Amino acid sequence: MSDYLIPVFDLGGVFIDWNPLNLYRNVFDTEEEAIWFVENVYSSLWNLEFDAGKLYADGIAELCARFPAYTDQIVAYDKRWLETIAGLFEGTVAIHEELIAEDIPTFAITNYSKEKFQLTLENYKFLQKFDGILVSGQEKLVKPDYRIYHRFLERYSLDASSCVFIDDSYPNVVAAEHIGMKAIHFESPEQLREDLTALGLPLKA
Repeated sequence: MSDYLIPVFDLGGVFIDWNPLNLYRNVFDTEEEAIWFVENVYSSLWNLEFDAGKLYADGIAELCARFPAYTDQIVAYDKRWLETIAGLFEGTVAIHEELIAEDIPTFAITNYSKEKFQLTLENYKFLQKFDGILVSGQEKLVKPDYRIYHRFLERYSLDASSCVFIDDSYPNVVAAEHIGMKAIHFESPEQLREDLTALGLPLKA
């Protein structure tokens, strides 16, 4: 398929500047209130249920039942979800464009609600340029479960040794290495460009 390693990207935290605080800073009057809500009502484990396939209608209803005083703020996580995205890491988008220009296939494995991925796909057209994206919410498997990596390789008929996986989550990077992929722990677009160039990918200096 390619003489180069095939880049397999994470999306949130690598391309997409996603954080629930991006929304809740708009919902609450103070930073302190927003942080308290995210730490005590919203939780990363609750959000991970959506990434694993739970429908927003169900998850929102369950959390509202637990915290009825915060119903409006919880519902906002569904109705105003796009506000969780502050924008894109343009440096990563530029890397992706350069890879495409060199006819290098690009893929992604992302922990993402199937509902919100569709919404994101409609609003961020660069996602349509990937050769394939495996979405956890559609597969009902989440990183760093080894099975989602194996499913990706099977789906797109790739060998682990032919891929380099990029993720801002260290446990997800370790899992990719465990199944035989090369892997990069993403910290910035500049660092990613250096690391990919060191692996032989044809990127501008």
